[in-house]
Amino acid sequence: MEKQTLPAEVRTERGKGSARQLRFGGKIPAVLYGPGGDTKSISIDPELLTKALSTSFRRNQLIELDIAGAKELVVVRDLDVHPLSRAIRHADFYRVSLDRPAIYNVTLKTVGRAKGVVKGGEVRVHFRTLPVRVTPDKVPAEIVLNVENLDMMESIRVKDIVLEAGEIVLPAERNVVLCTSEVKKLPEEEGAGAPGAAAPAAAAPAAKPAGKK
Repeated sequence: MEKQTLPAEVRTERGKGSARQLRFGGKIPAVLYGPGGDTKSISIDPELLTKALSTSFRRNQLIELDIAGAKELVVVRDLDVHPLSRAIRHADFYRVSLDRPAIYNVTLKTVGRAKGVVKGGEVRVHFRTLPVRVTPDKVPAEIVLNVENLDMMESIRVKDIVLEAGEIVLPAERNVVLCTSEVKKLPEEEGAGAPGAAAPAAAAPAAKPAGKK
């Protein structure tokens, strides 16, 4: 993974008024923390941050903050995003090191049509992301599983997945993808509750580098 460089400035003023002034000036408040240095309040250009995170690695993208010539290697720990405009309003950056593995949630993708599906089965993917322990420069953009050879009642388990670097932090026997003969029930058959009630969508977790308690 190639790192993205992002200029930043030290921020001395605090409070909502200061943050509002920053946003009026085209910047947003941010904080930098983690092992190897003190916590710093900084400001950044949200458009440049959005561009840095527009790669296939998304929030797992390795970023080099340039704070008045001082370089800090970081990943995004958290973002405050406006619910309507989706504009970034605040960012948390976490220090990382190329020789210190951390846990990153990596998007899981399946490709191909399983043999079991041809026979009337259904492929069920149990995870949207997988936790991978790896150094920040070796984080995969995504984990792609080809399910073409998956027959009825066969599965792909954690131990079947081979990564170029790092390891998946889940039990080896855990099913990741399963081709089942069971037909998914309709909501009313499952007792989904009152008509029109929507089930909450599961949100994909943000990358949580290890090392900070």
